[in-house]
Amino acid sequence: MNQWPEGSSNDSRGTSFGRGSTSARPEGARVMRQVRRGPGDPQGAPPYGGVPQQPAYGDQGYGAPDSPYNTGQVYGGGGRRGGGFIPNDNDPDPELDHYRSRPNWRRRIKWTAITLVTALVVTSVTTYFWADSKLHRDVDLSKVIDRPASGEGTNYLIVGSDSRAGMSADDKKKLHTGSAEGKRTDTMMILHTGDNGSTLISLPRDSDVEIPTFKGSESGKIYQGTGRHTKLNAAYATDGPELLVRTVEFNTGLHIDHYAEIGFGGFAKIVDAVGGVEITIDKGFKDKYSGADFQAGKQTLNGEEALAFVRTRHAFATSDLQRTKNQQKFLSALAHQVATPSTVLNPFRLYPTMGAGLDSLTVDKDMSLWDLADMFWSMKGVSGGDGTSMNMPISGSSGGNLVWDKNKVKTLVNQLKNDEKVTVTGN
Repeated sequence: MNQWPEGSSNDSRGTSFGRGSTSARPEGARVMRQVRRGPGDPQGAPPYGGVPQQPAYGDQGYGAPDSPYNTGQVYGGGGRRGGGFIPNDNDPDPELDHYRSRPNWRRRIKWTAITLVTALVVTSVTTYFWADSKLHRDVDLSKVIDRPASGEGTNYLIVGSDSRAGMSADDKKKLHTGSAEGKRTDTMMILHTGDNGSTLISLPRDSDVEIPTFKGSESGKIYQGTGRHTKLNAAYATDGPELLVRTVEFNTGLHIDHYAEIGFGGFAKIVDAVGGVEITIDKGFKDKYSGADFQAGKQTLNGEEALAFVRTRHAFATSDLQRTKNQQKFLSALAHQVATPSTVLNPFRLYPTMGAGLDSLTVDKDMSLWDLADMFWSMKGVSGGDGTSMNMPISGSSGGNLVWDKNKVKTLVNQLKNDEKVTVTGN
């Protein structure tokens, strides 16, 4: 084994271990490039870079068992698995050692979250403007005259008409709608929303009402009231939604905030788009006029069957009163079905349902999507027990018309105006 002469200088060791020199190199020692001190540096000062030179041999010499050159501590204080520089064994020059690259997971998670949130916002905004553009805001409630003062909460007048607009001859035959000219109302309901739950009140189409003085929706002329009493659905047939709202407000004293109407074809399309509506029928019935043919029990109705269910009245002893109960029951079930995760979280069902519903709805000019959402969620709440459903209180009949109970109606309207819990019961 070669021995270094005692007292040899650093320069002599650097010469012996220079590049290309292999003589007298201790076994296992690693090559280190000689680093000289700059001119004027005091004796013993570290070379360029501030790293003190190591002794040639001894306890810390080249090749010694505890040498930092063998453990990697000279280049980072931790060997291969320590911090700092990591030696590259394939590179004969330790000066080219480098930091090992590690993935920045925090940065990746941050940008992934930002991307997802941005996509969600863009989709939501796009959907909002798409849906808003499809609403038919054709009813102008500013044409309604002599209106009662607004109360607490919000009152919607929800109407199901027998409009056959956009229906083919085959559609009319399939849905048993007939081909009558003009438009009439088969369904009329007041939905009140407020802090004390929702209240859904059916107005039988045969309700006895007085047609008041009104302003023509098309002509703009004032038509004086004569005190004439007729069925409620005649108001709609005479001058459309504006006169219907005027007549309801005049005969109840309740301010109507918003109006929403859907026709035969649109109703059936919504039911089909949502995949049908599950409902329990207490007692089976048939009706050749509406095409109804139902057995008792739980079942899922498609669009055609649903329309027959809500239109049937000839099969019941109480006629229109039982029909209004069936209409409330089904509309609440439909609102519940639309709001389920299977519809809301499935774009292949949500967008067709929204499209069918929005294409079929006619609303007032001030109806926003938020108002529409409030209306549907409130109907869902009624079906879930968070509210009240009832018929307008009836005291009897006159000439085939159903007469409202004036005292109960007055109490009911006062409770709705003050957004109080409804205690009145209907027939």
